[in-house]
Amino acid sequence: VNAIDTSCAHLRVPTLLTDLYQFTMAYAYWRSGRHNEPAVFELFFRDNPFGGGFSLFSGMHDCLLFLQSFRFTDEDVEYLRSVLPPATDPAFFLFLRELDCSGVTLHSVPEGTVVFARVPLMEVSGPLAVVQLLETSLLCLVNYASLVCSNAARFRLAAGSRRKLLEMGLRRAQGPDGGLTASRYTYVGGFDMTSNVQAGFLFGIPVAGTMAHSYVTSFSSLEEVWPQVMAANGDHDNIDLISLTKGWLGRVCELLGAESGKIHEGELAAFLSYAIAYPHNFLPVIDSYSVTCSGLLNFCAVALSLFELEYSPLGVRLDSGDLCRQSVEVRHVFRLCSEQFSIPAFQSLLIVGTNNISEYSMAELNKKENEIDVVGVGTHLVTCTRQPSLGCVYKLVEVRGSPRMKFSEDPEKSTVPGRKAVYRMLDTEGHPFLDLLCLCEEPAPKACVAVRCHPVVGNKTCQSITPSQVSCLRLEVYTKGQVSLLDPVQHTHTSQPEDDWPPL
Repeated sequence: VNAIDTSCAHLRVPTLLTDLYQFTMAYAYWRSGRHNEPAVFELFFRDNPFGGGFSLFSGMHDCLLFLQSFRFTDEDVEYLRSVLPPATDPAFFLFLRELDCSGVTLHSVPEGTVVFARVPLMEVSGPLAVVQLLETSLLCLVNYASLVCSNAARFRLAAGSRRKLLEMGLRRAQGPDGGLTASRYTYVGGFDMTSNVQAGFLFGIPVAGTMAHSYVTSFSSLEEVWPQVMAANGDHDNIDLISLTKGWLGRVCELLGAESGKIHEGELAAFLSYAIAYPHNFLPVIDSYSVTCSGLLNFCAVALSLFELEYSPLGVRLDSGDLCRQSVEVRHVFRLCSEQFSIPAFQSLLIVGTNNISEYSMAELNKKENEIDVVGVGTHLVTCTRQPSLGCVYKLVEVRGSPRMKFSEDPEKSTVPGRKAVYRMLDTEGHPFLDLLCLCEEPAPKACVAVRCHPVVGNKTCQSITPSQVSCLRLEVYTKGQVSLLDPVQHTHTSQPEDDWPPL
């Protein structure tokens, strides 16, 4: 967490990005002399998202940047002076001008950890007025990040480990910040790449992308291809690429028994133009007109030309229709070309599928025969179509060392009082099977020693468990105005979260 990051955090999550009632409460605390009382809040969610059994905790890194940059400028204070009641004591605004998070301590689950409902993910302690003012911003930073990260993990589980996943939802995301957050935390959740260039720049995520249908449809004839010549890889002698490709196109049509009259010349021109620009990154979308009658034939002709010139094309993208069926047909043609023209690499060219993919359609890919290597996901991933919010809450559990509890007409909204420690219990094979909440003053559970525990919700009876290993789930990550521990992001490409760990 460096100075540049902190500056960017202040621009992205300014201190005024909160609810007005945080300031009215802070003023009331200050007016009554309670603003510096030590207080503890917990951040958690009540139900596992998407009807599943787990979530992935994310957003902790952004929270740390926010805490480090937490300051009120003169301009901030003047605006607050204009919106708070006129009777507000002027000295309160001087108090705000001096506020920072130097007295705040944050304990948090590491980024990317598998977590469950009702387990406190963050514990925020410090002066009452300050930790109250942090509520809305911390919830904003954690709620969507954890939700979209969890959604990405579900897509990863549905896709399996073989396929690569490309996040491409920026154009459908909830604004620029939502797009950046989605790109960052879908990567944490198991995606391999993003189409979002800014996310690649800021976070080091691999970026990918080639062409859209508009590029293909912008061409109408081979006369628009320029230059029309190309040198072989490592050579300086130019070759007439159009003539070379026409020759290959005839051979491909003969091999497949295709009608050359149905091939769209503008599409071939687009492919040639792009191949000249990117001979090592040639991966066109082939369904602008017809996959089998035009797009696939044009691709094969151009790709075979590139192979002859000692370049390595990448593959094709399918963006409409029955992706599974089409991918099988495309792979079959790739194999035929590989065998007929003695180019082994041709049969292993990539096939990318990008057609409004949902978690359900991703799971269907595993049930049908298909040859898709990479799946691009946009709308259903970044908008979290199946569930719009994780519903994280931020609840007071202690003031001046005294536990605090919220009672409610709805028992589900009642809180568990007191400052807590959170332990993850593991079995003999090292697999986690239960999260245990204890008051901080209680002794920590020990490996191979039985402990009796009660479910947080429901009418289940007390249980006795004996863990083989015990780990502390939360770590101190921020204290005295400084990041004290920043764990590496837990990337979950190969993790398999279980749906049946009961948090207690």
